[in-house]
Amino acid sequence: MTTAPTTTATPPTIYNVPNLLTTIRFFLAIGVIALLAFEEYWPALIAFSVAAGTDWMDGYWARKYGQVTKLGRIFDPFVDKIIICGTFIALVAIDGSSVAPWIAIVIVARELLVTSLRGMIEGAGGDFSARWSGKWKMVLQCAAIIIVLICLGMRDTPAWAWQAATISLWAAVALTLYSGWEYILAAAKMLRDGAKS
Repeated sequence: MTTAPTTTATPPTIYNVPNLLTTIRFFLAIGVIALLAFEEYWPALIAFSVAAGTDWMDGYWARKYGQVTKLGRIFDPFVDKIIICGTFIALVAIDGSSVAPWIAIVIVARELLVTSLRGMIEGAGGDFSARWSGKWKMVLQCAAIIIVLICLGMRDTPAWAWQAATISLWAAVALTLYSGWEYILAAAKMLRDGAKS
C-alpha cells in the first residue's frame, strides 16, 4: 500500500505586490513630511491623498491572493502610523494649521498604546485584530488632514473652510479617544479571560 507524498505549503515570499505597495506608501509618507517642511501644501496634499487612498489596497491584495506575510503584518501598520502621526506632527510646526500640539500628542499616544497592547496580546497567542472604530478613526484622521492641507494651500481661505477643518479635527480626536478606550477594554477582557483559564 502506497501513501501519497505529503506536501507542505510554501509560505508567501516577502517580494510581492502588497509589500511593494506598502513600501511606496512609506516613501510617500516621508515625502509628505518633507513637502510640509517646505510649505508645499498642494504637492503634500496629492502625496498624502495617494498614500491614504491606497492604504486598503495592499491588505485587500494580500488576503485575496494569499500573500499575507509576517513582514507585511508589521510593516503595513508601521507605515500607517508614519503617515498619520508624522503628518500631524509636521502640521503642528506650521503656524495657522489649527493643529495644536495636544492633538498630535493624543493621536501619537493612542497609536503607541494600541501597538503595545497588540504586541502583548498577540505575543501571548491572542487575536487583537483591528476593530471598526479603529478603521473609522483613520478615515476621520485622513479627512481632517486633507481639509487642513486644502485650507493651507488656498490663498484666501474662507472662514467656513477653517471651521470645517476645526470640526473635522475635533471629530478625529473624539473617535481616536473612543477607539483607544475600546481597545483597552478589549485587551483587559482578553487578559482577564486568559488569567482565568
